Amino acid sequence: MKACIIQPPYSRDVSFSDEYFEYKLNMLDNCDDTVDLIVLPEYSDVPCATSTREETLFYHKKYIDELMSKCRETAIRCRSLVFVNCLYEIDGNYRNTTLAFDKNGEIAGKYFKKHLPPLEMEELALDSDYTFEFSEPYVIEIDGLRYGFLTCYDFYFYEAFANIARKNVDIIIGCSLQRSDSHDAIETMCRFLAYNTNAYVIRSSVSFDEESEICGASMIVSPYGKVIKNMKGKFGMEFAEIDPKDKYYKPAGYGNPDAAHYEYIEYGRKPWQYRPAGSYVVKNNETMGYPRICAHRGFSSVAPENSMPAFGAAVAMGAEEIEFDLWPTSDGEIVSCHDRSLERVSNGNGMVTDKTLAELEKLDFGAKFGEKFRGLPIVKFEDILRKFSCSVIMNIHIKLISYTEPYPEDIMKKIVTLVRRYGCEKHVYFMLETDIQIKQFKEYASDIPVCVGHLGDRPWAIVDRAIEFGCERVQLFKPYFNSEMIDKAHKHGIRCNIFWSDEEEEAKKFLDMGIDVILTNEYNIISQTLSKRN
Repeated sequence: MKACIIQPPYSRDVSFSDEYFEYKLNMLDNCDDTVDLIVLPEYSDVPCATSTREETLFYHKKYIDELMSKCRETAIRCRSLVFVNCLYEIDGNYRNTTLAFDKNGEIAGKYFKKHLPPLEMEELALDSDYTFEFSEPYVIEIDGLRYGFLTCYDFYFYEAFANIARKNVDIIIGCSLQRSDSHDAIETMCRFLAYNTNAYVIRSSVSFDEESEICGASMIVSPYGKVIKNMKGKFGMEFAEIDPKDKYYKPAGYGNPDAAHYEYIEYGRKPWQYRPAGSYVVKNNETMGYPRICAHRGFSSVAPENSMPAFGAAVAMGAEEIEFDLWPTSDGEIVSCHDRSLERVSNGNGMVTDKTLAELEKLDFGAKFGEKFRGLPIVKFEDILRKFSCSVIMNIHIKLISYTEPYPEDIMKKIVTLVRRYGCEKHVYFMLETDIQIKQFKEYASDIPVCVGHLGDRPWAIVDRAIEFGCERVQLFKPYFNSEMIDKAHKHGIRCNIFWSDEEEEAKKFLDMGIDVILTNEYNIISQTLSKRN
């Protein structure tokens, strides 16, 4: 098989757009029927660096029809596969898309870039909703060969390589820009990818300057990790003969039969050690939309509050958020329980904070809710994270031990450490009440959002306190709020929770006022209120 990579010139000056677009078309015209596979760079429909969405779409619309026509014509004329990346419109939105044209000029596959950097998500406002859903590696098979895909930023996510390898791909198509990395860095990535997937990597990019040591580096790499071609900064095209069925095999450990590198790694893989939630991961707190419904103490009308059955029921029903409460035990463990005293929620007595974890684990936290839950144990904070990290937004109410003193520093650090251990900094926020504790957590873990809670002596000051301390949320406490407070919070970029509503009409009223999150004990009822509204 003869493969061709095309590396056109690229500029920050859009006045070169016509010239550089024509350059790509001429490169395609220079291909003949000896070529079996042609790869063009990312954004082949936008020949130079643009600065706004409007400018990007202008050049896309100017060139896209001619680009598509030329790729079809080239595929048919050369009896070749042609891979080209461009913007692709779906239902009025645009996606970064690599198109595969077969030898008949028909589109045989569409790969949507999985990892969009901030530039594409924010400035270009490309469709990204699909990137928050679980998806298998995208693979197409043509004439007995299996093709996988990565686009630009995708090359950085090494954890995806093993998943691609499991699909037994022969060739990985990489359409890229990667305008800041050195040629050596890009070569390292491509060699690592080829070696880990046992596939050829065929990457096409653009070049700012033939003497530049960044950008460019269109290349072809074998499954052995050997670089067959690396164009570095050179403009033009390169060809290489490859055998896609030539695979690299090595002993799978000393004295063992030969296997592909990824097969050897799979023998010992323990994904539970480093893959939180897998396909269960939801959009994080920054990207999940509003309004939302938060299951207060879990789905607490169907299972005991602050219990794993209550949290599991809420998550299974689709709750965007769950709320729960944390206390430290006398021996420094962290458990979930609403009350500090044990009498209402368990068969024990005294204070949670005066008991060791071992003492609490002897108590029954289910029987008072219903006989079916008899024997339910208290829940550790780590149990919640271990089971639900990244699968739901967590409203973590850190309960007051003192109204006048800072929160115990060792417990605060342990809470934050556990959040970081389970990789869910962007899926949680802390609900805190006193000013001193809000400032304390903000100083120690400024990247984890804080929700300002109700204080009985200053109930109407909650929004002003959130503004003063740079907090991301307030948890309004009825009846101590009004529309003016909500509007003021939103003006300062602060989201508004409301505690609480279990009634449909009341929930509708709160949504009309602009409330962002409604806490409820009746998740099913109130979530349907929101879904009907949408």
